[in-house]
Amino acid sequence: MRTYLLCLLAAFALAGCDRPDPAAMTGWVEADLVYVSAPAAGMLQQIEVKRGARVDAQAPLFYLDADAESLSRLQSEAQAAQAQAQALNLKSGRRAPELAAVAQQLAQAQAAQSASAAALARNEQLVTQGFISAGVLDELGAAAARDAARVSELQAQLKVAQLAARPQEIAAAEAALRAARAQIALATWREEQRAQSAPVAALVYDVLYRRGERVPANAPVVVLLPDGALKLRLFAPQALLARIAVDSRVAVSCDGCPPDLAARVTFVSPQAEFTPPVIYSNDSRSKLVFLVEARLEGDAAQQLKPGQPVDVRLEAPR
Repeated sequence: MRTYLLCLLAAFALAGCDRPDPAAMTGWVEADLVYVSAPAAGMLQQIEVKRGARVDAQAPLFYLDADAESLSRLQSEAQAAQAQAQALNLKSGRRAPELAAVAQQLAQAQAAQSASAAALARNEQLVTQGFISAGVLDELGAAAARDAARVSELQAQLKVAQLAARPQEIAAAEAALRAARAQIALATWREEQRAQSAPVAALVYDVLYRRGERVPANAPVVVLLPDGALKLRLFAPQALLARIAVDSRVAVSCDGCPPDLAARVTFVSPQAEFTPPVIYSNDSRSKLVFLVEARLEGDAAQQLKPGQPVDVRLEAPR
């Protein structure tokens, strides 16, 4: 009887050792990858990195053909030069030779006015004395008025030639110049986007295209794994939800992992996953799980790989 009781107690002890830890959960490693792409389609001309290599921030990754963008930039620069020349032309008056020509015409008109005015004055006395008719005097008066009008016209033309264009025309030319400069900036930006660099220091996780292939717009060419981008994803049962909070610490273990590996909870889902399509009851609520994300701590976390399974255990409450 004594031997039987001892065997029974040993069986209960072994059964207790096989009991799963209620605070332990199973999860996996996941990474926040960075997908580097170009905003426009093009042929891949050069790949500067290989899969598995490390790159620094702003290190070149790949180049697409930029012939069309270069030609567009040259066209915009030519249009800007044309708009600038038009604006400067409107702000300045006529050239010196043109002003000199108008001035000579004005001098000729003034000489003709002087001659016609003198002829009119001489013949007025002859009409009074009866030597010529009044009709001749009328013709001389009309000629004098014509020459005077011609002088006024050329004086106005010389004044206008010395002025710049109207303010509205100058404003329109300056607006066209600003638009052309904006086109240069846009064309330059598009040309620069053909060459992509690493936004952060990272590991080259994958290269999705090869040299000579046609890359669609916004299609990732290089996939980067930044430093510190690894995180844990696990589903916690509702029984442990009260013990899991953002910024709480959990212990992590896996096959071949360094000891004392830990992570800090960064997200706890506000809603349940895999909820059965029945009303909550004592039987169904045990099936509820909640998504939890945790960020790995320490340099040892860099030894883990995306997709690797891990065991997570909550720290004992204090």
